Amino acid sequence: MEQRLQVGIITATHGLKGEVKVYPTTDDPSRFKRLKQVILDNGKENRTLELEGVKFFKQFVILKFKGLDDINDVEKFGKASLYVTRENAVRLRRDEYFIADLIDMTVELEDGTELGTLRDVITTGANDVYEVTLLQGGNVLIPAIKECILDVDVENARMRVHLLDGLLELGNDSRGGKQE
Repeated sequence: MEQRLQVGIITATHGLKGEVKVYPTTDDPSRFKRLKQVILDNGKENRTLELEGVKFFKQFVILKFKGLDDINDVEKFGKASLYVTRENAVRLRRDEYFIADLIDMTVELEDGTELGTLRDVITTGANDVYEVTLLQGGNVLIPAIKECILDVDVENARMRVHLLDGLLELGNDSRGGKQE
């Protein structure tokens, strides 16, 4: 399991007083108001930063870090990812999972036969959809609903599913790729 969970990506500086514009990668951007610190990873260094201020602007979050009071202090953070530790992550309700814990999970049918590997989680308005790369090639899209997802074992990276009738045929077109 990942020990850090991504909550945003810095897209640009904002103003001259050390603020940054962040594209949130969490499903609840308001959670930034409750955060005290984030881990910045720009590919070269990991750095823990304390939050001093949080504002919202359109689909972005504007963050001010303690001790970084000038545009010159933060302009090097462009395109950096922001993470929280599991201890600072939001509490999950029953049958909720972090996407990072689902990716690369082994997916098996209800009889224990291995189906493939979960490669992506697609967020839709109604429910998430799991994209599974099949062992024999191709992909299948499985809706994340109680009728299909029978069991999720995060610690052992395994998921047991029930495929609704026709799901395998709908997930692939005649060329073996996903339908649009």
